[in-house]
Amino acid sequence: MVSGAAERGTAERGAAERGAAERGTAERGTARNLTERGTAERGAAERGAAERGAAERGAAERGAAERGTARNLTRDAVLAADLEIAAGLWGKFMGLMGRANLPVGAGLWLPDSNGIHMMFMRFAIDAVFVGKRDAEGTRPVLSIHERLPAWRGLVPLVRGAHGVLELPVGTIRSSGTVVGDRIAIDER
Repeated sequence: MVSGAAERGTAERGAAERGAAERGTAERGTARNLTERGTAERGAAERGAAERGAAERGAAERGAAERGTARNLTRDAVLAADLEIAAGLWGKFMGLMGRANLPVGAGLWLPDSNGIHMMFMRFAIDAVFVGKRDAEGTRPVLSIHERLPAWRGLVPLVRGAHGVLELPVGTIRSSGTVVGDRIAIDER
């Protein structure tokens, strides 16, 4: 026969063991939660870094891009006094996407391109497609597209084009630019 004290001792030991086991589980759960939270935080940090890296690459390619000017020599008119040159693949892909506008006097030069798209664009533009540079450093205008609306999709490819100037709406009209004019792209 077991005495009351022995039963109480056994019950207390059982309760203590159960409590320790529950605390261990809770502590392991807390440790697991901390690990999961740490993993999630690391994942968020890595995603943030990746997004910042992509944005910095885009900004670096756009911001650190060469600058220049575009002039219509035939009409003696400046097409873009502040011309951004998007020579790399990323810069060409991004183009003017994501920007709110293109200020008067600014432009984007896409060398060695014969087509553009207007997807994800927030504003209309004028586009001037030019041919290869000649011995004098000028390029012939092969095609002009005024007021290309945002979200139009692909603009038809221009056979023989070796570059595209994306300009603010009204630039083609105000400069009088027509097919056959000679354009000079001056890189600073």
